[in-house]
Amino acid sequence: MGKNYVESAKLIDRQALYTPGEALDLAIKTAKAKFDETIELHVKLGVDPRHADQQVRGAVVLPNGTGKTVRVLVFAKGAKAQEALDAGADYVGAEEYLDKIQKENWFDFEVVVATPDMMGVVGRLGRVLGPKGLMPNPKSGTVTFDVAKALADIKAGKVEYRVDKTAIIHVPIGKKSFGNEKLAQNFKALMEAVVKAKPAAAKGQYIKSVSVSSTMGPGVKINPVKVLD
Repeated sequence: MGKNYVESAKLIDRQALYTPGEALDLAIKTAKAKFDETIELHVKLGVDPRHADQQVRGAVVLPNGTGKTVRVLVFAKGAKAQEALDAGADYVGAEEYLDKIQKENWFDFEVVVATPDMMGVVGRLGRVLGPKGLMPNPKSGTVTFDVAKALADIKAGKVEYRVDKTAIIHVPIGKKSFGNEKLAQNFKALMEAVVKAKPAAAKGQYIKSVSVSSTMGPGVKINPVKVLD
């Protein structure tokens, strides 16, 4: 562990369960890197992701954005391609980007949007986009004919959340420079979305554990009972 990490860890009681406000304060204090660290939220859920009816996935527009400039690739043709360009898409095209990704291993983007008629093309990228969490999905609003709205939401700070194989959601909720109030608003918006997305098949305790951390800092545990306080 680095010197800053060790010093930061001394500020945190590893046995304590903090309120969201207290935890965010500590995450900000322990972000000691020279760059503006991202504050990340980690939520362990009481679901079994191996079952399709216990998948938790969705998207939410954070009230204060993420503090990050997101590059968006849109698969569209004709009028929809022009609509995407007018709405601020970074890259717009069709088969040419299929080849670029497959043959050149090109991934100069963070989000992929596709019109429904292009999913036949995009589907051929499932093996490379899927593992990176980049595959467009109707549930997250990235498969749509309303590309202008999709782009507006993404550029405004829309984030996707989904459980991984260990039933944990990892999502950025802003930057250290946001301060406690803006981070708290983003935290609440995301937690409300996750709670609302609880699958009917999930039994027992749904929110098992919650923590926040900065990019280079230690995790700070939050009392799961108080996440929406």
